Amino acid sequence: MTQEEILDLFRQSGALLEGHFRLSSGLHSSRYLQCALVLQHPGHAATLGSALASRMLQLSDRPDLVIAPALGGILVAHEVARHLGVRALFAERQEGALVLRRGFSIAAGESCFVVEDVVTTGGSTRETMDVVQRSGGAVSAAGAIIDRTGGRTDLGVPRAALATLDVPNYSPEECPMCRSGSQAVKPGSR
Repeated sequence: MTQEEILDLFRQSGALLEGHFRLSSGLHSSRYLQCALVLQHPGHAATLGSALASRMLQLSDRPDLVIAPALGGILVAHEVARHLGVRALFAERQEGALVLRRGFSIAAGESCFVVEDVVTTGGSTRETMDVVQRSGGAVSAAGAIIDRTGGRTDLGVPRAALATLDVPNYSPEECPMCRSGSQAVKPGSR
């Protein structure tokens, strides 16, 4: 799939929003991509997962498992893992930190792909990579449906995105929309 085809899925699903938004990272932006509105359609989720798995296999050998941060990355991990024929795990917040729960485990030496729905700063991806490393696993590649950083985030491993956008983010103190009197809305899940 091309980047334009990916963005068309977002537009058709009403998932590419324009306005003034407070992102999960706390930053403000004039564009918001609500992946849940696209992923609610199983056919779209399967298509995106297959495309992301294929791109990631160009970067690294097939992993032992795919892992994502909850909540937004769960369906992405599931669909990428389904395409690869491996396990899908997710890390979730407990007392403010991402951890493995629900009996999930990563054996020493298992190779992992870390995936997300949208990368804004890379923070959740890095936290998930830390979960893998604390468990004794090895991250071989990272991927996302959408990379909002223009490809600038360095995660220390090869990475792929189905669409790479350069969407400015602002701290609340430096946000031009706030300065003009606009109130940020928080459409995300956290």
